[in-house]
Amino acid sequence: MSMENVAWNSLWRMSGAKEQRAFAPDTFRRVVAFAARYKKQLIWFVSFSVVSAVLAVATPVLAGKVVDAIVGNQGSGVVVRLAVLIAAVAIANAGIGLLVRWISSRLGEGIIYDLRTAVFDHVQKMPIAFFTRTRTGALVSRLNNDVIGAQSAFSGTLSSLVSNVVALVLTAGVMLTTSWQVTVLALVMLPIFLLPARRFGKTLALLRRESADHNAAMGTQMTERFSAPGATLIKLFGRPASESHEFALRAARVRDIGVKMALRQFFFVTMLTLVAALALALVYGLGGVYALRGELAAGDVVTLVLLLTQLYAPLTALANARVEIMSALVSFDRVFEILDLKPLITDAPDATALPKTAAVDVRFRNVDFAYPSADKVSLASLEDVATLDTRGGEQVLHGIDFLVPAGQTVALVGSSGAGKSTIAQLMARLYDVDSGAVELSGTDIRQLSLSSLRRTVSMVTQDGHLFHETIRANLLLAAPEATEEELWDALRRARLESTMQALPDGLDTMVGERGYRLSGGERQRMTIARLLLAAPQVVILDEATAALDSTNEAAVQEALAHALEGRTAVVIAHRLSTIRSADQILVIEDGRILERGTHAELLAVGGRYSELHETQFAQ
Repeated sequence: MSMENVAWNSLWRMSGAKEQRAFAPDTFRRVVAFAARYKKQLIWFVSFSVVSAVLAVATPVLAGKVVDAIVGNQGSGVVVRLAVLIAAVAIANAGIGLLVRWISSRLGEGIIYDLRTAVFDHVQKMPIAFFTRTRTGALVSRLNNDVIGAQSAFSGTLSSLVSNVVALVLTAGVMLTTSWQVTVLALVMLPIFLLPARRFGKTLALLRRESADHNAAMGTQMTERFSAPGATLIKLFGRPASESHEFALRAARVRDIGVKMALRQFFFVTMLTLVAALALALVYGLGGVYALRGELAAGDVVTLVLLLTQLYAPLTALANARVEIMSALVSFDRVFEILDLKPLITDAPDATALPKTAAVDVRFRNVDFAYPSADKVSLASLEDVATLDTRGGEQVLHGIDFLVPAGQTVALVGSSGAGKSTIAQLMARLYDVDSGAVELSGTDIRQLSLSSLRRTVSMVTQDGHLFHETIRANLLLAAPEATEEELWDALRRARLESTMQALPDGLDTMVGERGYRLSGGERQRMTIARLLLAAPQVVILDEATAALDSTNEAAVQEALAHALEGRTAVVIAHRLSTIRSADQILVIEDGRILERGTHAELLAVGGRYSELHETQFAQ
């Protein structure tokens, strides 16, 4: 490695170092425990890195011996043998380097795989409250940036630390043995090399961080404004020019920072290259004088020159080792933070499966519930706040008690925020009750396996969410083994068959982000088709037609009639016209059941249901 390359490398490592932040005291212990699964690979990795460092020092020594052989006229045979040995060392070093790279890649990618899958699997177990509080971008960053930062501790920092320590000890030892006077004078130049590097490195790190912040802001702006709802909002409120101006300001700052960084980097490398040249001149000059006096062999001068760069390189690398280790520990700590969050919904140790029967009844037994506070489901760093909101935990359901007989439909009505959707979420076990129980055919759902519960209970929500995938992929989410005939049958029963047949790519048509390439009614009928494929025994409809016009509502209601046939159902609706035929209607207010009965019975009472009905049909 040339001195110029050493300068660039040291500058890059210093300027790219993360800001040091505090991490949990037991993080290092957990990292060691995590690394234990890679013990054999780590041993080979470190061993070959040591051998590579030894071979790197051997080449300058052999080069010096070649010069001595030539100057001493020891014969061509000696020179050839030394040249062959240098070639053999180079080939061996290249082979070992390739082996180290292979082990490093397997080790690094294995760690990335383990951490990413562990975090991804763990996040999927988190309650809905976690996702309503967390910034998606911050969560994705843990899966990308921090996982890669943690991986670098093994594939980069560990190898660099071991090989540089070995190289430094061997290089310094050989140089001191060859000429301690020249070595000491060469080391005098080291502060001139390191001090500017640390100063410029810190300055460039600040510029790089500012540039990254602006790029992140531009990325966030583009992500939000380029989505269908964001673009619509901008167009409706007439702010494209303002948005462009704001984006241009950030882009201009990134441009200016780039120019400033380029100039500073060039100046820095030029100065350090000059320092390196002065150090080489010192070795050549002083070593040459000693050689002319007969106090030093000519080959030793060459050896000292070649070893000089191998002395500076590990010294500059080790000067940054603490920063790199701290940065890696911070990355590990941020990953462990996610893994330490406890899922609120888990399978009981003795969880059982609900028998596959045609009829399932639903029973709420004196249920009380309060949403979990932030400290139980979230992290301040994921919400971009200094401290978590301590509010929460207020009870929202009070003594909810009702029965939905198998095959019947119960409707929940009431004011917004009364607790209707909360009841639906408890029924699907998106949360667990605080007291009381939710039962399916007499079994507490907390005693059922989650896989069994998901097969038994399905929900259709108001937004009709679809993934940015094909129609086929969105349908197969409910029934991965469904045949082509079953897919089309579900679409036919959901009143979507003709619409899908008219599409150029049929079931392979991409629906767009959140399904925005389909109309609102088509999205809702897609979710109903998905429900039909899942074939659950219990169905929850949470405002499934609230956002639809009269035409689409009629089509969706017709599809729902097929979906609910023979199934136990809980329907939440603001439009009372859609639930007149329900077997029972519960009026929910302030987390309590205020009234219950059929449509006719509740109208006859003249209570809250009657008020809601009169308000909607006053005209």
